[in-house]
Amino acid sequence: MEFGLWARYVYELTGIALEPSKSYLIESRLEPLLNVHGCKTLSDLYRKSRMDRTGDIEKDIIDQITTNETLFFRDHSPFEMLKYKILPDMIDRKRRHAFSSLPVSIRIWSAGCSTGQEVYSIAIALKEALENMTSCNITVLGTDISRAAIARASYGTYSQLEIERGVEAAYLLKYFTRNGNVWKICDEIRSMATFRTMNLMQPFTGMGKFDMVFCRNVGIYFTVEDRKKLFQNIEKVMLEDGALIIGSTESLTGIAPQFISRRHLKSVFYQVKS
Repeated sequence: MEFGLWARYVYELTGIALEPSKSYLIESRLEPLLNVHGCKTLSDLYRKSRMDRTGDIEKDIIDQITTNETLFFRDHSPFEMLKYKILPDMIDRKRRHAFSSLPVSIRIWSAGCSTGQEVYSIAIALKEALENMTSCNITVLGTDISRAAIARASYGTYSQLEIERGVEAAYLLKYFTRNGNVWKICDEIRSMATFRTMNLMQPFTGMGKFDMVFCRNVGIYFTVEDRKKLFQNIEKVMLEDGALIIGSTESLTGIAPQFISRRHLKSVFYQVKS
């Protein structure tokens, strides 16, 4: 296996920049595709994928190589900040500028949503924060480059282990129903969410504008230049006074000077500079 060849191909398909120290990821994640596509070696798989006009092998490679590490209410504090700071401030601003008594419209985007836990965590946090859901028209869009991840997110079912990673008992009883060995998100929360596949390295077409963007632990897989491009594109789809939330260990310093940080208790969110 020539790592450089595969690293360039993975970058071409996903924007993920793999260092030589990550060569084991190529082997461990792509070897299961050998039998699926009738290949003996990873070199065979590479050649076959390049020749596949349907793009199906490329999609399988993307599904295998992308990291789908996620959990409900990851890091917890961003969801508290959403409930008690960002959402109330946003609703107050919108109502002050509203010309009618129609419900306030709020659009949220979870970029790189994996199998949907972040999307449903956002929706649950919103439901908990709002006494009257009819006062707001809320949609949460989840996007990911992996077809398999989006399919799972759309279905909204999770194993006991996935549920135990972040879902409080009160939320479990309130927002999930058990079906055998899996838990399914309730219809009320599921109806707030939409999902679609999307490559963040490609143009953001047909996105519209968002009040909030969650792009957490996604940019860490990209080069510095690609991270700059990513946040430039995110800026273009954010409404004025919109909020951007990134991972707790991430920073926009030197990457996106067009954003200014806002602190709330132990958490930080970003807004486009005026």
